Amino acid sequence: MMTRLLIVDDEPSIRKVLSAYLKQAGYSVTAVASAEEGLESFTKEDIDLVIVDLRLEQGMDGLEFIRECKARRSRVPLIMITAYGTTDIAVQAMKEGAYDFVSKPFDFAGLLDTVKKALADTVPVHNERSDSSEEPVLHFGTLVGESPEMQRIYEVIEKVAPTDASTLIEGESGTGKELVAQAMHERSKRKEGPLVPINCGAIPPALLESELFGYKAGAFTGADSDRKGLIQEAHTGTLFLDEIGVMDFALQRKLLRTLQEGNIRPLGQNKDIEVDVRIIAATNEDIEAKKSAGEFREDLYYRLSVIPLKLPPLRRRRQDIPLLARHFCAEQSRKMNREIHLTDRALEAMYNYAWPGNIRELENAIACAATMCNDNLIRVSDLPPNIAFAENGKMSEGDDSSVSYNDIEEGKTLRDFLREKERDYMEAVLRHTGGNRAKAADLLGISRTTFYRKFPEPQQEKQTEDKH
Repeated sequence: MMTRLLIVDDEPSIRKVLSAYLKQAGYSVTAVASAEEGLESFTKEDIDLVIVDLRLEQGMDGLEFIRECKARRSRVPLIMITAYGTTDIAVQAMKEGAYDFVSKPFDFAGLLDTVKKALADTVPVHNERSDSSEEPVLHFGTLVGESPEMQRIYEVIEKVAPTDASTLIEGESGTGKELVAQAMHERSKRKEGPLVPINCGAIPPALLESELFGYKAGAFTGADSDRKGLIQEAHTGTLFLDEIGVMDFALQRKLLRTLQEGNIRPLGQNKDIEVDVRIIAATNEDIEAKKSAGEFREDLYYRLSVIPLKLPPLRRRRQDIPLLARHFCAEQSRKMNREIHLTDRALEAMYNYAWPGNIRELENAIACAATMCNDNLIRVSDLPPNIAFAENGKMSEGDDSSVSYNDIEEGKTLRDFLREKERDYMEAVLRHTGGNRAKAADLLGISRTTFYRKFPEPQQEKQTEDKH
C-alpha cells in the first residue's frame, strides 16, 4: 500500500512543486491550501505523514494545526516548513509535537531525507493501538486534561483552594464538577476535615431540609432520635452541594442565614449550633436565568459565587479526549486484569463525537467497549453505536441507533443489542463504499477476513442455510 503524505501550504507554487517531487519519489500526495481542509483530509484518509507551513493566510496557523492533528492521531509524524525560521519557532513546533522543522527555501533532497527518516522512526498506526503505555498526568490526583481550558481551571483551583471563599461550579452534567470540588478540598487547609457531598436533586424537597440541618427527636412524625445534619457533619471541612439550582426557595433562605452567621438550627431545636464549614456548590442549570426569573435568591447566588468557576463541556476541549480515553482504558485494565488499548480509528470516532454526556459518557463508553472487545483492542465496532456512527459530532443521516422499550421488555442482553447495531453499522459502511467489501473493512478498521466472517456475502449466507 502506497505511503500517503499530506501537504498543507497556502502557496500554490509550493504545493505544486513539492507534490510533483514527492510523487516522483513514490509517495501518494494530497495537497491543500488551508488547515481546515488539511484536518478534513487527515481525518478521512489514512495519512502517514504531514508537511505543514507555519503561516497560513486563513483559519488556524501551522502550530494550531499540529495540535489538532496530535489530538486525533498522535503517532502520525508532522514536519513544519516556514520562511520565518527561528530557534523559538522551532522549539515551539517541537513542543506541539512536530517531528522536525525545515526552513524555506529548502533543499528538496534534504526534505525528502527528513520525510524518509520520520517514516522510518514511526510505527505504523493503521489498525494498531493508538495509545502509549504511559498514563496521562492526574492533576490534583483526580483531573485529566492538558487543554488551555483545563489549564485555566487548574490555575483557579491553585489560587482559590487555600482560601475559605465559597465557590459556585457551573457546567453541564458529566463535566467533573464533583472532582473539581474534591481537588479544591484536598488542596485546602481543611483537607484533614471531612468532604461531605450531597446531591440536592436526588432528595425530595420535603426531606432536604432535615438532611442538611438535622433534627431533634419528635420534630416530626418518624423522628425517633436526634440526627446530625450534613452541614454539621462537614464541620471543619467542606460541604459540596451538587445541583443547588433545584433547592426550594424557602430552604435557600435558611442556607443563606448559615452562610452569613456561621450557625445552623436543627428542626425542632430552639438554639443555634455554631459550624465551621466551607461550602462549594455546583449546578448544571442556568442560575443567572433562574435568578432573573425569581426562582433563585439573588443574595444567595452572590454568597455562593464569591468565586465562580465554569467547567467547559468535553466538545469544547477535544484535545483532551485522547488523554481521557487512555486514562479510562488504564482504569479498565486494572479492573479487568488485562491490558486494554484503542485502535487509531476508534480514537478518531471518539474525537468526532459530540459527547452530550461529557466525561461521564466517555467513561461509560470505554467501560462498555472494554467488555465487548475480543482481543484487548477496542475497535470502532466495539464502541456504543451512537459513537461508532458519529461523524463530526452528528449521527449519520438515516441511521437509527435508539433503544426501544421492546428491546428492554424482551430481555435483550447488551451483547445481543451491540451485535445487532454492529451489523447495522457494517451495512451502512458497505452502502457507503458501493458494495466494496475490502474498502468497507479498511474503513471499519478490521481485517477483511473478520469482515467476511461477520458479514458474509448473500450467496455465502444462502450456502450456509442450505447446509443446515
